[in-house]
Amino acid sequence: MKATTLAASLALATAANAADMNINTLSPEETAAGWKLLFDGKTLENWRASDAPGSFSVKDGALIVQGPRSHLFYVGPVQQHDFRNFEFKADVMTFAKANSGVYFHTKWQDVGWPSLGYEVQVNNSHSDPSRTGGLWGVQDFPKVIAPDGQWFTLTIRVEGKHVTTFVGAEKTADYTEESPIVRKKGLEQRYLASGTFALQGHDPESTVHFRNIKVKVLP
Repeated sequence: MKATTLAASLALATAANAADMNINTLSPEETAAGWKLLFDGKTLENWRASDAPGSFSVKDGALIVQGPRSHLFYVGPVQQHDFRNFEFKADVMTFAKANSGVYFHTKWQDVGWPSLGYEVQVNNSHSDPSRTGGLWGVQDFPKVIAPDGQWFTLTIRVEGKHVTTFVGAEKTADYTEESPIVRKKGLEQRYLASGTFALQGHDPESTVHFRNIKVKVLP
């Protein structure tokens, strides 16, 4: 009985160690398919923070977002940080009252909420009713799929004027940009063009972790 228990414990430990080794790395199959890592799991190299840089840090392989309003823009060499058609993936974990987001087709700005591009919401328990996976202010998503305290994969796919997002395997947005573009006040520059990604730090009560941040450029 003891031998069996020990063997089971060793198997679990081996599996956990293998899982840890696979964080912030690409498999040979992913590399062959064109995926590129945007976060090395150790530093904020190739990222630049606006407003309050101290809102972003790295610990145990995760990019931690916690602090005053700030946005972390990808400014690295992949595609010269200018993406048009792509598939983006990140593992995300939220905590109580977290409110964050992933911007795409945006541009660096040193102060304030990004004015360009779309924001894919990250929010499972904040008072804002727009939940994780929706296109904030454009095509909001009302349901909570991923509870706080658990890792989930957020996927964003842009092809031409078509945007789809997924939380795990569930589609959370399926949007084709209209013409002419109609936006409410304050969102006039939410349109598809090209640009980089930015992670949102919303407020001091919001804590979100990101890891395995990667992108594949599409034709």
